[in-house]
Amino acid sequence: MLENIANYLIENELKLATAESCTAGLAISELSRIPGVGKSIDCGLGVYSPEAKNRYLNVSFETIDKHGLTSEAVALEMSIGALNNNNADVAIANTGIAGPGGGDDDIPIGTVCFAWAFRLGDRTYQYAETRRFDGDRNEVRLAAAHYVLEQIPVYREKASGEHERKR
Repeated sequence: MLENIANYLIENELKLATAESCTAGLAISELSRIPGVGKSIDCGLGVYSPEAKNRYLNVSFETIDKHGLTSEAVALEMSIGALNNNNADVAIANTGIAGPGGGDDDIPIGTVCFAWAFRLGDRTYQYAETRRFDGDRNEVRLAAAHYVLEQIPVYREKASGEHERKR
């Protein structure tokens, strides 16, 4: 599956930036295993702390306080920060609780919030979703890293369709 994502990025001449919290750079590391994909990668940021999210991605502390670190709102701000602060036309982001601790009644362990941001022409399109993965810490992280990459074509096609309708 990673080969398909790499080929998709290359064939569509896309440049990717990542903003990873719970996966801490695992998505970009996994993708970079594929030969030739380097021309489609701008950067990968591991941004765990609220301060790093704010400093490198312009995630507002107000959003973090209002929605919590594990939220689609924070993931969306992370993705737009990665898109706007780098040489990219697609950005992915995630924030979540991989375990073994950290979960509570409201947000169980294995919950990951994702966001994708795309630049098409002079418009930006963003999407977010939350998923829950089973397994130990590293199984959750690996599943989340692969999932965020696998959804790039899905959401980019959605963005392309919306872009065409707005023209």
